[in-house]
Amino acid sequence: MKQTRVLILDDESTLRTALFRLLDRKGYQVVTAQRLDEARSFMSPDKPFDLAIVDMNLPDGNGLDLISEIKAVSPGTQVIVLTGFATIDTAIQATQKGAYHFLTKPFNVEELMSLLDKALTHKTLEQENKQLRSELGSRYQFNQIIGESEGIKNCLSLVERVAETDSTVLVTGESGTGKELIARAIHYNSHRSKAPFVAINCGAIPSELLESELFGHVKGAFTGAVANRIGRFEMADEGTLFLDEIGDLDPSMQVKILRALQERVFEPVGATKSVQVNVRVIAATNIDLEKAVKEGRFREDLYYRLNVIPIQIPALRERKTDIPILLNHFLNQYNKNKTKVLTGFSTDALKCLVNYTWPGNIRELENLIERLSILKGFGSVEVNDLPAKYRSTAANFAETGMVEIPEAGLDFNSAVDQFENALILKALEKTGWNKNQAALLLRLNRTTLVEKMKKKGLKSNEPELDL
Repeated sequence: MKQTRVLILDDESTLRTALFRLLDRKGYQVVTAQRLDEARSFMSPDKPFDLAIVDMNLPDGNGLDLISEIKAVSPGTQVIVLTGFATIDTAIQATQKGAYHFLTKPFNVEELMSLLDKALTHKTLEQENKQLRSELGSRYQFNQIIGESEGIKNCLSLVERVAETDSTVLVTGESGTGKELIARAIHYNSHRSKAPFVAINCGAIPSELLESELFGHVKGAFTGAVANRIGRFEMADEGTLFLDEIGDLDPSMQVKILRALQERVFEPVGATKSVQVNVRVIAATNIDLEKAVKEGRFREDLYYRLNVIPIQIPALRERKTDIPILLNHFLNQYNKNKTKVLTGFSTDALKCLVNYTWPGNIRELENLIERLSILKGFGSVEVNDLPAKYRSTAANFAETGMVEIPEAGLDFNSAVDQFENALILKALEKTGWNKNQAALLLRLNRTTLVEKMKKKGLKSNEPELDL
């Protein structure tokens, strides 16, 4: 088996030595350098590196400048950038040049090793030129949940801990944040992974048909029931049932699902005998179920039965440093099997996308990349290649008091919405998320500010005091 070859470029001798020993013990062939010119002397198409760990600040230049040179010699080399201070601009520059990820110093050793494993896995998947992995379940390994922000790391950490349990999980988050991806990751990393994962969207099926879909029916139970049919609960026996949009259930179905969850027993429509199943249930919703309980729209006992392990997925606008990483990920995905490919984004185009509020979250981001891969086709994506609503610079207006209107124009409503978001966030951050003080700064009533925050989904990553 070919030995993994790694380049470490860092001018700190202590760190360089520590990384060398760590990776050498793992059986990697490690080459170290403290300057750019020294690193260049080791680069050869005949002996490509599988992985390069590159510091940004070096005695003879910026480590980012070496990334394109590494990629020219060996396109498959995965580059991880080390930096003393990570910013959105840093992420943009690193991903634009082809880096896999960036890591802020000082870093945790386990975090680095996890990142190395992900990078090498990513390299393997690219070389295989297949779907993410040859087996269906491998598509939902933890390393396919992309992001390095604190919010997504916390979410992933919780997913890893609950995967091997049989506890019921409630996944919450806005539409497009990846709730089903999280549910599948839990299933395919659990002891139930060889059994079925069965999904049903409770909001997409008329209530009069949903009972039959979930529990099945017997022949003659109703007009059109010409044969026995098993439902999703029975299909998922020994595996996982994913109940998406659980908040859309009507009251009668809430009662029946509560019994099935409590007793793991149900009756198909028209049947006289009960069916017993061994199913792990994962539910998901984009509405506030606790609020729905208070308003009488959702049963309190069902809510607590579902909410054993709550997992909240952050909205994309709350994890801005992940946006360049996700753009690069989907760009690589849609470039596969194409002779002409998109090479990346201009700095201005990336800034537009980072500043955009992404109401459709990751689903919207992926759809944009797919659209660009078809309509743009190849080359670097410039600002004018983006649809009008993404070109809005309202976020920059909040910083500078000025806004540039591109030749192609901009979406007025989107620009105003983004400007309003930026003003509210700036006031909240300035006051430590004290709503009373933020409302005073903006000369708004506190209730108006709170309603706007709810409507826009603006919230702090830290626990809030209701001030």
